[in-house]
Amino acid sequence: MTIRHLRIFMAVCEHGGNVTKAAASLHMSQPAVSLAIRELETYYGVQLFERNGRHLKIAEAGRRLAAYAVSITGTFDDMEETMRCWETSGPLHVGASITIGSQFLPSYVSAFSARYPGSQVKAMVAPGALLEEKVLMNELDFALVEGAVHDSAFVSRRYMQDRLAMIVRPSARHLNRSVITLEEFRAMPFLLREKGSGTREVFDNAVEKAGFSVEPVWEAYSTTALLKAAEQGLGAAVLPYRMVVPALQSGRVIELVPEELDFTRSFHIIYQKHKHLTAAARNFIQLCIDYEMDYPLIHHSGLE
Repeated sequence: MTIRHLRIFMAVCEHGGNVTKAAASLHMSQPAVSLAIRELETYYGVQLFERNGRHLKIAEAGRRLAAYAVSITGTFDDMEETMRCWETSGPLHVGASITIGSQFLPSYVSAFSARYPGSQVKAMVAPGALLEEKVLMNELDFALVEGAVHDSAFVSRRYMQDRLAMIVRPSARHLNRSVITLEEFRAMPFLLREKGSGTREVFDNAVEKAGFSVEPVWEAYSTTALLKAAEQGLGAAVLPYRMVVPALQSGRVIELVPEELDFTRSFHIIYQKHKHLTAAARNFIQLCIDYEMDYPLIHHSGLE
């Protein structure tokens, strides 16, 4: 018994037992349809139709088979559609670091859904170390992270450049002066993201290259908490520039630029080296790469 037999059987049922009409609807010969029905009856050892000349009347066993056939052929058709479209419409499992997840991922997913209606994107926003683990375990197709991942198991593609901004509450001390010396920088009370975050890694690497380290007075997972603390004059927060643009534009904080320190960084897309990327995954990755060119830059409020 095959799915073909069930389709022929369903066609005969739908045409009230008229084999000629069923054959015409299937673009088959009448003998071929009759043979398929006999093969089904032989296979199950039951009579599916009562014969009255050329007209067939469905029997009780036929009615029971018809109930199963509707479900089976419907499920089969759904499977066919799903598997044939898997490369373009199968679910994507995307990871993003906390900063990228709060700043950019909602816009990426929205743009992708508009461009590819019916697409499914399942997202995970988490620290970079956890994302790497999930990618290696194949629980994520790929992840968007801050900074490169130096591990031979990954492909790491740079897709966007960003920078950190050092912000403080406006004061007469810094009026009309945005550049500060390294000595002034080192004397600041710092409000920093937690160890292990991409933002903190960029900060620590920059000061380490300058030959010193910093012990923050505040550490937080929340960019909002650090921004609010800076607005209250509790210290200098070093945060992604795009996330503090509204606060800078409103004058609630100002940006200070320390001499000789480079806070630029790159965002990367990582995935397993031997991972098969579906067409949907490749399309999403390309959208991320082209995003700032294809869509107006949106400045975010820093909620994280």
